[in-house]
Amino acid sequence: MSEIIRVHLNFKGYVQGVGFRYTAFHAANMYGLTGWVKNEWDGSVTVEAQGDKDSIDMFITKVKSGRFIDVMDMTMATIPPKDERSF
Repeated sequence: MSEIIRVHLNFKGYVQGVGFRYTAFHAANMYGLTGWVKNEWDGSVTVEAQGDKDSIDMFITKVKSGRFIDVMDMTMATIPPKDERSF
């Protein structure tokens, strides 16, 4: 069984008003991740995602490839996992 990790992600660019949160929610469910997503006041989007590393990598690729999404910058930090059941 793969190690469960949690990452804190911040996406900047054309990421609000383009279906980013919808895409993130569906990608997280597709890859079996837990966590959350929210728009920030500065126009960026913050995500915390938890699961195995490969699933998180596929999740990031999927959300960055959204039809109208244009990610100019992304930061990622590994943080301690939480006990949660959904995204």
